[in-house]
Amino acid sequence: MAFRSFMEIALQEARAAADRGEVPVGAVVVSPAGKVVAQAGNRTREWHDPTAHAEIVAIRAACAALGTERLVGHDLYVTLEPCPMCAAAISNARIGRLYYGAADAKSGGVAVGARVFQHPQCHHVPEVYDGIGAAQAEQLLLAFFRARRDGGG
Repeated sequence: MAFRSFMEIALQEARAAADRGEVPVGAVVVSPAGKVVAQAGNRTREWHDPTAHAEIVAIRAACAALGTERLVGHDLYVTLEPCPMCAAAISNARIGRLYYGAADAKSGGVAVGARVFQHPQCHHVPEVYDGIGAAQAEQLLLAFFRARRDGGG
């Protein structure tokens, strides 16, 4: 089976998050059969919930839709490197493969910072592929924070 990226859907979710005044991060959970199970963008401000990162919201929705707490063999596409909280959730959900776009030098939990998947107490380590749609994800983030600095939000 040929590789098919679902990052464009994650980018759409990130754009929608930005339109809601959220940090533009989007995520998509894809089944082993290549079906989108859940998709989400950040909702921390809207829901007044610091855990409502795109990855967490998408994982919760996928688990609810499938009636399970584990997403074995599923893929997760996210526009920004997951933070430590999200990396731990990805491990706990047993996601098979993680594809992310932009690196997060400040708050990342995969390649920088906590490096959750390298910790000896990490119970499950997904395959990790970075840089997928990175330029588009970075541009969304830069534009969002530039607008906020310039008084646009």
